[in-house]
Amino acid sequence: MTQIYVDRVIARQLDRHAEVAYAMHSQLDAIQQVADELIRRLDSGGVLYTYGNGGSAADAQHLVGELIGRYLRERRPLPAVALVGDAAVTSCISNDYSYDEVFSRQVEALARPNDMVIGFTTSGTSPTVVKGLAMARSRGACSVAFTSTRGIALAAAADLAIVVPAEETARIQEMHLVALHLVSELVDQWATAC
Repeated sequence: MTQIYVDRVIARQLDRHAEVAYAMHSQLDAIQQVADELIRRLDSGGVLYTYGNGGSAADAQHLVGELIGRYLRERRPLPAVALVGDAAVTSCISNDYSYDEVFSRQVEALARPNDMVIGFTTSGTSPTVVKGLAMARSRGACSVAFTSTRGIALAAAADLAIVVPAEETARIQEMHLVALHLVSELVDQWATAC
């Protein structure tokens, strides 16, 4: 590849990133709602459970790390669990039942009415994520979808949703990271003040 071609490809990718980042202004109310509800639940003894597949699993773990560790401020650790982190459990469920149930069975076992369950999915159609959020609702926990415009049906079925206005996986994952950092910022401010 010539340097000019590479520069153009990179510039197009960066331009698209900037476009989608700017379009995320449409999700500021949704981000605030997710943070407010998470704070309410944490304040009353609830736990956050997160999950996703592939890059979305990394996002799920990232959010848990921000809450148990810290985002920007020294504060107490907050109760959060990434359901993707236990290889023995996920492989057991996959083997004994089906991979589609890998998160719903964990949510059924753990989630309570005061908890929040966040499923990350770039497509919005992943059966593991869809079933997990449906189980969260049936358990009385708050279900939250981090998804994209491809996942409008899932967003409508969840209690709350942050919908990245894009269809390209890379842009969706980039904005999921931005959104989870914004939620972390709001939760961090609350946890530091109380």
